[in-house]
Amino acid sequence: MSQYRPPLSDIAFLLKQVFPLDSHARRCGFDFDADTALAIAEEAGKFAADVIDPLNRASDVQGARWNNSEVTTTPGFKEAYKAFCEGGWNGLRFPEQYGGQGLCAVMATLVDEMWHAASFSFALCPMLTNGAVEALLTAGSQQLRDTYLSRLVTGEWTGTMNLTEPAAGSDLAAVQAKAVPQQDGTYRVSGQKIFITFGEHDFTDNIIHLVLARTPDAPKGVKGISLFVVPKFLVNADGSIGQRNDVRCASLEHKLGIHGSPTAVMLYGEKEGAVGYLVGEENRGLEYMFIMMNEARFSVGLQGLSISERAYQHALGYALERVQGRAVGDDGSLGNTILRHPDVRRMMLGMKSRNEAMRALAVYVAMQKDVAHAATLDAEARKNAQTRMELLIPVLKGWFTETAQDVTYDAVQVFGGMGFIEETGAAQYYRDARITTIYEGTTAIQANDLVGRKTVRDRGTAAYALLDEIDADARALRQLEHAAARALGERLNEACDALRGTVRWLLEKQEGAAREVYAGSVPYLLLWGNVCGGWMHALRLSAALREGADAGAPTVVSARFYAEQLLVEAPASAAAIQRGGASVLDYPDSAW
Repeated sequence: MSQYRPPLSDIAFLLKQVFPLDSHARRCGFDFDADTALAIAEEAGKFAADVIDPLNRASDVQGARWNNSEVTTTPGFKEAYKAFCEGGWNGLRFPEQYGGQGLCAVMATLVDEMWHAASFSFALCPMLTNGAVEALLTAGSQQLRDTYLSRLVTGEWTGTMNLTEPAAGSDLAAVQAKAVPQQDGTYRVSGQKIFITFGEHDFTDNIIHLVLARTPDAPKGVKGISLFVVPKFLVNADGSIGQRNDVRCASLEHKLGIHGSPTAVMLYGEKEGAVGYLVGEENRGLEYMFIMMNEARFSVGLQGLSISERAYQHALGYALERVQGRAVGDDGSLGNTILRHPDVRRMMLGMKSRNEAMRALAVYVAMQKDVAHAATLDAEARKNAQTRMELLIPVLKGWFTETAQDVTYDAVQVFGGMGFIEETGAAQYYRDARITTIYEGTTAIQANDLVGRKTVRDRGTAAYALLDEIDADARALRQLEHAAARALGERLNEACDALRGTVRWLLEKQEGAAREVYAGSVPYLLLWGNVCGGWMHALRLSAALREGADAGAPTVVSARFYAEQLLVEAPASAAAIQRGGASVLDYPDSAW
């Protein structure tokens, strides 16, 4: 298997030419520049390639093991996690007062891609801890922050997110876990949670579970859910670990992929009840949990990019070495590996162009996150960035992860028969990627959010504003004396027109034919992803041309490929969304 190579040259291109980090950092009040960021990225890349990546195959073969409520992770994981925390990687984005480094979201995004590319299973643990930190920073009392944050930020303890129950699934209104208030201000939590990532493991001495539950007098539905901190071990007043809480791991799920990540069934309150501490106010748990969910959805979207990059690199290594047959119309002067075959080249460039678009969009959304939280900026700038980020989070999560299905599929195809053999490793990426469209909200859940909360609620205001910006960048490309720029600009304007018409149709249809609208919600999300990917290529191409790139430069050819092979699908997608919903709904139930 090929070793993971951090995409440092593309990162440098993004931070220096496409989205200049120096000016972004100054604007947001960070004492930080692109050179520092690249130095950090290089060190992160070394850790990912040298320490985490060698464990990835072993984690698939020797996954986490459960025995009598205890979990043992893949050999080497525990030691790698210790080194990860000692290197300060766990607290990169968090406040210095809690042991973090206070770096920008852009920096965290770039290194997080590397962790997930090196090993999905390993990176899931700090990913969930990050979500717990965000929730406590936003809604936790000072006492909860003082007790838990520094340990979570440094990675001394880890965090989890406990939403799902056997009878509830994604319907959080059906959550049945109970939390009974006690005279000392604590609660006694009881219930069962499933699909809990790293709910039990051997990395750390304590695990801090954030659990959704209902108090006795809570209203029905999502308005009656509260959020609680439920530690594996209680914490004494002096900060030391106390007695074991009434919480245990009943079993681990047996999964299609991510075998190294222990996905736990958790039982709370089998005896006297697990001691829990209310986060924020009662009945606002879903609101607080969405802080974690938005963070997790961004991270899972990033996983889609990560696994796509890893699968691409693996397939490229094979394509550069494998000799089989003679390429059609090729004299062999440029080599005789399968990379000379036209269809292999199509698949490889399809992977590469998608990855480049996704990475650029991830950086762009991370920049919006930085702006939204920048104390140096006025309220209007922060609000606009927050709105843009919220619009794009479901697109990023949904489109990146669905794209990962295509990229990992093509990677197996490049390997041919050997891709179907587990020992080559291509199948692991294909299996690992499958979960990304499901956890932290399926693609349909992201699409419903994009339709209902992000398009209909403001009558398309945020959507139209973004399309105006994309349209303007596309028109600017068309003014350049460059064939690839004009081609991409034309296709991007056409795609924007198709998407704008779809937004208009959606808003008109929503009133009287909502089911028809939602029948096309996932294609609507994917159309947004395709258009945003084209926009990112427009920004990349503009930057490359400013630097004097010629017609054969990789960035130019990749942008042209995206325009000619992917953006051209936008008008057809728009037509399917607007015309295809009725057939979905009209099929008779009796005929299934």
